[in-house]
Amino acid sequence: MARKKVRKLSKKEAKAEKKTTDSRAEFFEEKKVETAKTQEREVVEIPSVLSVREFAEALKMPVTQVISKLVKNGVMATINELIDFDTMSIIADELGVDLKQEEEKKQTFESPKQTKKNLQTRPPVVTIMGHVDHGKTQLLDAIRHTDVIATESGGITQHIGAYQVNVGQKDKKTERQRVITFLDTPGHEAFSAMRAHGANITDVVVLVVAANDGVKPQTQEAYSHAKEAKVPIVVAINKIDLPDADVEKTKRQLADIGLLPEGWGGKTPMVEVSAKMHQNIDKLLEMIILVADLEDLKADPTLAAAGVVIESHMQAGMGPIATILVQEGTLHLGDPIVIGQTYGKIRIMENYLGKKIKEALPATPVRVAGLQDLPDFGDRFLAVENDKIAKELVKTKTIKRKVLSIGELSRDIREGKVKELKIVLKADVAGSLEAIKNSLKNISTSEVKINVIHEGVGDVTESDVNMAVASEALVIGFRIKAQAEVMNLANREKIKISIYDIIYQLLDDLAAALSGLLEPEIIETEVGRLQVLAVFKISKNEKIIGGKVTTGKIENGAEVRIVRDRDNVGTGKITNLQQNKKDMSEVLEGFEAGLKVETSTKIQVGDSLECFRKEERIRKLGE
Repeated sequence: MARKKVRKLSKKEAKAEKKTTDSRAEFFEEKKVETAKTQEREVVEIPSVLSVREFAEALKMPVTQVISKLVKNGVMATINELIDFDTMSIIADELGVDLKQEEEKKQTFESPKQTKKNLQTRPPVVTIMGHVDHGKTQLLDAIRHTDVIATESGGITQHIGAYQVNVGQKDKKTERQRVITFLDTPGHEAFSAMRAHGANITDVVVLVVAANDGVKPQTQEAYSHAKEAKVPIVVAINKIDLPDADVEKTKRQLADIGLLPEGWGGKTPMVEVSAKMHQNIDKLLEMIILVADLEDLKADPTLAAAGVVIESHMQAGMGPIATILVQEGTLHLGDPIVIGQTYGKIRIMENYLGKKIKEALPATPVRVAGLQDLPDFGDRFLAVENDKIAKELVKTKTIKRKVLSIGELSRDIREGKVKELKIVLKADVAGSLEAIKNSLKNISTSEVKINVIHEGVGDVTESDVNMAVASEALVIGFRIKAQAEVMNLANREKIKISIYDIIYQLLDDLAAALSGLLEPEIIETEVGRLQVLAVFKISKNEKIIGGKVTTGKIENGAEVRIVRDRDNVGTGKITNLQQNKKDMSEVLEGFEAGLKVETSTKIQVGDSLECFRKEERIRKLGE
């Protein structure tokens, strides 16, 4: 067999061959690195919130590996706990994956948009309101033929904040008695809070006025709430059995505030009752049914259930418990529901007597268990097809309210967006209140009129704020105060309370706002400073950083100046603030904080963030 002769390469040829081989190797190595980099920096699109398990599945990695990374970063989360996008971004970055946030669809929390084909008459929902000690609870006791005061003191467990009462004889066609649903609430405070949440659940208001005491401040306030909500009113003149009862005087006082009795040519039905003696209770119930029939109240029981939370509490052995009122559709045992910021499945459902039931028709109050967390008073609920839809609705549901202030009102009027200025007016004494009201009549314009939807003497209350929220009104005060809890509620609900000491300044500001001419003056106040110690994640318009507060405090939502070597290099806004992995509204001097800053400016270690607050001050005429 002939052997193949191998020619020996010259030094020059060997050198050229080696160069070619090295070039090829380098080329393939570069390609290998590029491929590896591409594989390492995979981009995964995810929602803003996921459970740890779902996050691991999205990354296609073992859940133990993800939990290990979370623990190393100080996040002690179990497999089913939810984590936010910022946390996921940091973990994914360490695991060699880039995240992209899915565009979230805004969900409105409303009744199902189904055609209401099977409308049926439903029971009216009634709220009893009135001045303290005028007999609201005693009247409800008489209506229910029970003694709530005695049983509650003994610790009744089946109290659910709402009751149903059968009225009159059975209908010959349906063989059913008419039903009225009563809400056992603290009165107009709860009523206005419901309206502030967008839940206009009351069909009829029963305004209780004691015949021996007449119209009082809370009587007028309750009337203002009902009137603004455009809810029909039935007046129950109570305590007619007392020797000092004066029904005619009470009617005159009611007429003075705008409630003219039907017997005097007005439109307000009034029934004289004695809750204590159970006198004329049947007449009152018949009047409620008559007024409700004029409203022609109907609902479709075939739709998916929707309604509102009346009250909620934690109960040992059962977890979160909510009393809800079904407003539309029929709620069934086992239905998955979204309820406020949480969700769940109806595991237990009881009626107002504590009896377990399998379904609840429109205008029926029920107590339910099976929720993930405790919902808030006034939250809306909606029955959905399955748990997955419920989870998605909770993740994506966002409700934002614009802050209404005099400065913004001025701009809205100039742009033709506002035709009526609603005001909740409070003053120190009745004389000041009348003087301001009379003066306000003179500053209305042809385009915009002033409507004082509620007035009163005394400090601003939570009820005033709730009314302003529900009615999109301004709260104007003269020589009065607002307590800390009231201001906290106003801040949460984005309501601006404007308080004045001089009448002409109040009138000048409103006149200027109505004319739409006055631009507000913006005043910047420094709140505190933070030294940047670490930069964790950088994107085009967001930076996640850590630092220590060196002076004052840092507030979530505040604006910041980015200072480097004493030069202002940019501005931004704090959109999330944390201390020890917990969300905070503020972090004080001497403590470390993690924060997300919305800015296009690059932030470096050693930079200083100057946190400042912008405040709007309306310039006075002549300034």
